[in-house]
Amino acid sequence: MNWSEMFFQSWSGIVRTVIVGTLAYAFLVFSLRVSGKRTLAKLNAFDLVVTVAFGSTLASILLSESVALAEGVTALVLLIVLQYAVTTLSVRSERFARAVRSEPTLLLRDGVPLPDAMRHARVTKAELETVVRTEGQRGLEDISAVILESDGSFSVIDGGQSKRSPHSDAGT
Repeated sequence: MNWSEMFFQSWSGIVRTVIVGTLAYAFLVFSLRVSGKRTLAKLNAFDLVVTVAFGSTLASILLSESVALAEGVTALVLLIVLQYAVTTLSVRSERFARAVRSEPTLLLRDGVPLPDAMRHARVTKAELETVVRTEGQRGLEDISAVILESDGSFSVIDGGQSKRSPHSDAGT
């Protein structure tokens, strides 16, 4: 094992990373602006997968000398076109929308946990209590509803007021 190559291989690799990385990043930012806000919205699992795919593709363009800038740009354009097509089809077809997105799940109603919904969402009562405490509430009985949103976060509804919780670790 050549220890020096672990830290530095050549200036050409660094120059390539700077040039290709800058161009790929600029193209990605431009493309995302043109494609609209929904392209990076994390509204459901499908949107999250596309967001991760963007990051992975950009990383491959930056770090893999075997991926040419044109190939990377093509991959980014393909992801954007596919995301646009899926979101367009989702808006036009309720059946297609149900196939690619999850619906919010009511986990608690009027202070009473809903065991079947919790089991299906893989949320324990302890996790539900943690979400409620994080929102500054004393206990489940003080809450009108807790909803597991399609993006994995929780909404806690207390006496007509809705609060969005940053917790997204449910069911993972």
